[in-house]
Amino acid sequence: MNNEAGQGVVLEVRRLMESRPEIATMLGIKASAMGSFADLAADVLAGLCQGNAQVRDLVSRVFRDNPSLVALCEHDIAETARRNFEPGGVAATLLFARGAQAVMAHRVSHQLWNDGDADLSLAFKARCDRALATDIHPGARIGAGFWLDHGLGFVAGETVHIDEEVSIWHGVTLGSTLNDSGSTRHPAVGRGALIGAGAIVLGNIRIGAGANVAAGSIVLQDVPDNTAVVGTKARAIGAARISFIE
Repeated sequence: MNNEAGQGVVLEVRRLMESRPEIATMLGIKASAMGSFADLAADVLAGLCQGNAQVRDLVSRVFRDNPSLVALCEHDIAETARRNFEPGGVAATLLFARGAQAVMAHRVSHQLWNDGDADLSLAFKARCDRALATDIHPGARIGAGFWLDHGLGFVAGETVHIDEEVSIWHGVTLGSTLNDSGSTRHPAVGRGALIGAGAIVLGNIRIGAGANVAAGSIVLQDVPDNTAVVGTKARAIGAARISFIE
């Protein structure tokens, strides 16, 4: 494992814990976790899952086996700290930011999914979902530097593809219309796009690079690059198309 990957985050957390040891106790972070990002991340996520030892062992193993995943999470954390207005830097982001923790958990579940262990991937995802109040399918592809602010209520379907440096607020749904099927039934979000709180983006559509989707918007068609969209008003389009009633 690359000893450099994640060490900046580990050092910042260690400094915080040395000055405020009660925080480590409160969050269930052990001194032994301060040696590597893999162990620190494992303690953070296990602490959210009531100290679950299986979660701790699994997270540590996945990060140790995949050094590039450590670097990816380190970048997510650094970008979240940079874009966020709250103080505390990368240490506070890793320890206190639900959205960053949800993204980190997804990185682990996605790795398991790509490794072909769908059952374990879904089980880990389900366990973390309960703690983080998100629902990110392990198959969803999320690029580097993803800022999920707050994280509560974020939903991303299996074929979602989020490009690099995207920012998304709480309560956003990237879902399917149920009219699409196959490998592209969920939205794609371009590099540097921003989606505001409570927005609903549905179907095999693309949110362009640098686009802004205003809070509460409902988006059912492509958004061009560097374009801002807003709107929530529903309109009748004809007879209902989907029913699960026999």
